[in-house]
Amino acid sequence: MGSRLKLMLFLMVITTSALVLLFNTRTLSQTWLYSTTRGPPPVCPLSTSEETITPLKNTKHLLVSAFIDQRVNGYDVRIIGMFLRNSIQPLHCLFCCSGHLNGTSPANIFPHTDHFGFPFGATDVMCPIPENCEASHVTLSTQPSTEDASDLSWILIKNMKTNRIGRKMLNFTVCISTLFGDYNNVLQFTQTLEMYRLLGVNRVVIYNTSCGPELDRLLQSYAQEGFLEIVPWPIDKHMNPSHGWEPSKFGGDIHYYGQLTTLNECIYRSMERSRYVLLNDIDEIIMPYQHNNLMSLMDTLQVQHPNVGEFLIESHCFPYRHFDPNGTFHLPRWGEVPGVNILEHIYREDPDRSIYHPHKMIVQPRMVEQTSVHEVLKKFGQRYKVPLEVCRIIHTSVAGSPHVGHIYVDKRLWNFHERLIPNVDRVLKRVGLLRSNEKEK
Repeated sequence: MGSRLKLMLFLMVITTSALVLLFNTRTLSQTWLYSTTRGPPPVCPLSTSEETITPLKNTKHLLVSAFIDQRVNGYDVRIIGMFLRNSIQPLHCLFCCSGHLNGTSPANIFPHTDHFGFPFGATDVMCPIPENCEASHVTLSTQPSTEDASDLSWILIKNMKTNRIGRKMLNFTVCISTLFGDYNNVLQFTQTLEMYRLLGVNRVVIYNTSCGPELDRLLQSYAQEGFLEIVPWPIDKHMNPSHGWEPSKFGGDIHYYGQLTTLNECIYRSMERSRYVLLNDIDEIIMPYQHNNLMSLMDTLQVQHPNVGEFLIESHCFPYRHFDPNGTFHLPRWGEVPGVNILEHIYREDPDRSIYHPHKMIVQPRMVEQTSVHEVLKKFGQRYKVPLEVCRIIHTSVAGSPHVGHIYVDKRLWNFHERLIPNVDRVLKRVGLLRSNEKEK
């Protein structure tokens, strides 16, 4: 009996081993068959775009960035792009969920109503995140399947809660939309940024296509300091951007180097980082006239108008052609610095308000959905036009208004000269544009 029992046990072991071998061989065969016929289970992102402008495959459209935005019912992610308006076709949202694809969903496309008649326009694409998906990246496809997902460029989803941990909320961010050509107005740009610093601005964002060599040195210095965020904006590598806002006069594919797109992108970039965002051009300063800083101004306005998210500020031109006749702040040491000394231009033009006169804005970013240059297009709050005696824009530029009412002496900037001038000197010395042995006037 003992021998027979040993034999039976031996046969059972042999049989079990054979079955295990057969099962493993079959499993390996099935796995190989799957990998050779269907390919491995889809993973993502295979290719994450590191660019600020990403072409969308099989279209003429360009993607810029993606943000969590759950303020509109039914949607979770807003993709900001520049679309060719006459060739918008159905698109599908693809999400990368913990490293794996999770199917597709129809994209909802919302072109901005302001495009000034150019072929390309700022466009939002809204996408719902699938259930049980920890989304990290998103992309768009012209196909409702994931078969060609390996060829798509994915973009990172920003404004995720995990990315905001430990980040201090700023009070004020200035968004300067586009910088291009040979712009090299170093002195005015330095004065403007230092003036904003005195007014309480924490950060300035600028979208840079190109600029002059001295200004580039200045930008890099401010960026290293952390006060300036430079967003590369190589739009001229993807289309022919216009230098102006009239297609018949300036030509091109898109308004003013994509200004509408960058303004919206900057609002969403700042949405979870800044209480207020100032939208203005590189030669403008939003200046309070009854307060010494922007925080005091906005604290007052917000108490008076708690439901307002868009504060309109009227622009007033201080043309280059008019100078302070006494030369009070004509400083010889700034003579070798490229650009304009805004302290010398004290004559303010009063515009003709019987015609359209543009404004710029201070906004609460979470109350804005879409913006144009001079007004918010879609918002969740109200609009308020700030009285001129409270705040106005100092716009020091080469050309005055074509419709001028009166001209006034306005020395508001001079109220800050004791701090502004030494701060400008310090920055210019830091970038090697002012000799250290230069003495103040």
